[in-house]
Amino acid sequence: MNTTGKTVLVTGGGSGIGFQIAKAFSDKGNKVLIVGRSKERLHEAASKLKNVDYFPADISKEKDIDSLVAHVTKNYPALDVLVNNAANTTVYTVGVGAGALDKAKEEIATNYFAAVNLIEKLLPVLEKQPEAAIVNVTAILALAPAIPMPTHSASKAALHSYTQVLRLTLEKQNSSVKVFELMPPLTNTEFSKAIGGANGIAAEVVAQELLHGLENNIPEIRVGRVEGFYQLFFAGSEKAVVALNQPQ
Repeated sequence: MNTTGKTVLVTGGGSGIGFQIAKAFSDKGNKVLIVGRSKERLHEAASKLKNVDYFPADISKEKDIDSLVAHVTKNYPALDVLVNNAANTTVYTVGVGAGALDKAKEEIATNYFAAVNLIEKLLPVLEKQPEAAIVNVTAILALAPAIPMPTHSASKAALHSYTQVLRLTLEKQNSSVKVFELMPPLTNTEFSKAIGGANGIAAEVVAQELLHGLENNIPEIRVGRVEGFYQLFFAGSEKAVVALNQPQ
């Protein structure tokens, strides 16, 4: 798809991968709306970029989602690209007294439920465009879990599965909306500092790989070592998903 002249919404756009995605789209002359919980962080991020506005919202909360959708419908009716990048994570060890249920509720609310909710409510806007895209940002953890991030891994696996279903469904409906999944490896951001993010790739690389994937219509954009990992262990999974969903 074309990656210029678009209107783009990026959740979690105030820092890290989200900020670099917003910058990459901004640098190509697109209009970008970044969303996040911190108004101050969003303002600082937007001030560094061109053609970028911001809207404070905690997308794990229904009322904030509704406010965001109303804002987009009124002010960005030509929305072309939705990037579900916002994420919540907790580093901990599962076991007795870990509080895994509460942690899972918080992480899945942002990492999975919010994306599903936002997609459903903005899909009518996206489908009005001649060419549109939904990008769900997962991770290598969607393919294999990391012990220090048990519920984060589970939430990304859930989003990966949902993304595949959404892609197949919209393709069968001949929708103008294409569905992409961005799967970065460990990335050097503030978000990943607790798990050794300083050893990861640059967030700018992830953002540029996203644009490359969109421009070349690559549905699963596996960045860096994720591609090698995928080829080694999961290369047949996409064909299996398609085969499973063929009419009997």
